Amino acid sequence: MLKVHETTRPDGALAPVFVFVEDGALGITSEAGTFALPDGALDAVMARYGKPLETSERLTSVGALDLGDGRVLRHVRHLARYDVIARDFLVYEVAGAEPLCALATTVAGALDHLGRAASAR
Repeated sequence: MLKVHETTRPDGALAPVFVFVEDGALGITSEAGTFALPDGALDAVMARYGKPLETSERLTSVGALDLGDGRVLRHVRHLARYDVIARDFLVYEVAGAEPLCALATTVAGALDHLGRAASAR
């Protein structure tokens, strides 16, 4: 299980968002519930929002989740020279392909939406 994001509840408390692998299938859990993600959801989200990872940037590793089949999802933190607060990113690594990087809040939101939509069917 990998924590990929946090949202702020109305009372100010933080609510974590996790991505997990169970029986080879990817899922997401948040305050909205726990949902299985459709096949290819992470690939599609990262293809849509991800950009090639700039290897010269200094990243702090927060955690990683082995997705199997040579795929890894990493949670990293980056503090740019002009930022006051570090930003969280997700890096999607697939064997034989260039790693893709996207803001964690964007990926978490898209995956949560896809999980809720798939469960509503």
